[in-house]
Amino acid sequence: MKVFGKKCLGSRKQWESFEAEMIPLMPDLYRVAVWLTKNKTEAEDLVQETLFQALKSFHRYRVGTNSFAWLTKIMYHLNLKRLRKSRLTESLDYLEEKTVEIMVYESSIYHKLTDKEIIDALKKLPEPFLQVVLLSDVEELSYKEIAEILDIPIGTVMSRLARGRKMLRQQLAHLSSDGSLKKVTQR
Repeated sequence: MKVFGKKCLGSRKQWESFEAEMIPLMPDLYRVAVWLTKNKTEAEDLVQETLFQALKSFHRYRVGTNSFAWLTKIMYHLNLKRLRKSRLTESLDYLEEKTVEIMVYESSIYHKLTDKEIIDALKKLPEPFLQVVLLSDVEELSYKEIAEILDIPIGTVMSRLARGRKMLRQQLAHLSSDGSLKKVTQR
């Protein structure tokens, strides 16, 4: 069977098996989705996306296993991706108001820079470093929270944060007319 031009299930029997196992769980999935999203419309979308992913991956499903647990795991992964995407988007939108707080320990240097200059420098950071810098310095999340959100080890969070801050300082170094930022980047 093809869904959006991609082969999802090999035969009518597999489709019927999917329908018999998964569709009755929709009310339970919806309940979990409402709890996760706190929004009925988003919950409906999450259930639909979960069932679509399950349909695409049904060849990996083993009959006799807990189908609700399998679907819930898919749903949690999809919700985590949704949260990451929305957090990053919200962070970028909220960034203008929080720019001064990004590097509090060097705030006197940044009084000479405009918000736009700092935001432009942030946007030039590679995505993995930008995510960690925003979550740490703008959203003020702990290393542990960032590691859980991004599904990476805490050591990677610390490394990306240090490298991201260094890249940001280098981006902003040429904007400092008195050289004070250049001294900071030479640490």
